[in-house]
Amino acid sequence: MTINETQDEIIEEFAGFDDWMDKYQLLIDMGNEQEPLDERYKTEQNLIDGCQSRVWLQADYADGQLNFAAESDALIVKGIVALLIRVLSGHTPQEILDADLYFIERIGLREHLSPTRSNGLAAMVKQMRMYALAFAAKH
Repeated sequence: MTINETQDEIIEEFAGFDDWMDKYQLLIDMGNEQEPLDERYKTEQNLIDGCQSRVWLQADYADGQLNFAAESDALIVKGIVALLIRVLSGHTPQEILDADLYFIERIGLREHLSPTRSNGLAAMVKQMRMYALAFAAKH
């Protein structure tokens, strides 16, 4: 599935809810369904700068694709990072660098986040792109 196909799928899932409390619940559920991050990756090096809550992000490169794993100590943030992983994991570094993450705007996520959470979202996207850039340069 392409990055845009996954984004369209997420937009459709969120379209099923009118109330933002329901959308937050969907985010929390997505975060809870995510595999917990292995304790060995919960290091200072994997913490994302710019997030109010603690978010650890691990990237692994195999068979030309990047795979992300993450964990957060905040429920909604855990859901947000689960969405980003769903969209970007399993793609080449170049696909990740070229991706326009339009689903964030389309589901209304950015406008329903506090400024600090919005900054955190930007920091997560930036970190994932930095990993993609690093692996693209390396391979």
